[in-house]
Amino acid sequence: MCGRFTLRAPANRVVDQFRLDTISELRPRYNIAPTQPVPIVRPIGDRPSRQLTFARWGLIPSWAKEAAIGNRMINARGETVADKPSFRAAFKRRRCLVVADGYYEWQRLHGKKQPFYIRLEEDLPLAFAGLWESWQGPRDAPLDEPLETCTIITTDANEFTSPIHDRMPVILRPDDYDIWLDLELQQPEPLLALLQPYADDGLVADRVSTYVNSPRHDDAECIVAQEET
Repeated sequence: MCGRFTLRAPANRVVDQFRLDTISELRPRYNIAPTQPVPIVRPIGDRPSRQLTFARWGLIPSWAKEAAIGNRMINARGETVADKPSFRAAFKRRRCLVVADGYYEWQRLHGKKQPFYIRLEEDLPLAFAGLWESWQGPRDAPLDEPLETCTIITTDANEFTSPIHDRMPVILRPDDYDIWLDLELQQPEPLLALLQPYADDGLVADRVSTYVNSPRHDDAECIVAQEET
């Protein structure tokens, strides 16, 4: 799964990586958690341009009766995302890139959970394959403004990360961004082909402190590598 991640990169690096026109300055985030606003990139209408905006992490389907369902929808399994009722409409028409530069995963060791921080070897911004939705609220009590929410798609772990956890977020390669964001493309086959584990030789995993376990902690101490004991 993917339950926490980071975005430490400065705004100009994110602009370059995702071919954005411009964005406001981003505050470094070291421990982004579910239900918080997360940065997503998506197309602007029918234009080829892309925009960076924020959506609450935890997808709420348009038909949901209550927002609490989003707490269980922070991840969507790549194997079923095209068919599962909660995600299939967004998979066809509301795909996005969730902007990050690393994520946390917890390994079970001797009855305890050891956190690891996983990132690209070059420590560049990266994109998780994501979906977004716009929720109007329950029919009997609609919201004043729609609530935009999102989820991160996961797949089997690659050989490098599988000792830590059996799942990992789908990390898209830059050459695949245009395909994923092409909303005229609604046939599932070319999209599902992108939902693969990332290459084993492109990632670094650092053992970090349990300081990151609390979502209240959102500073550079979260990613400080720890010696194995």
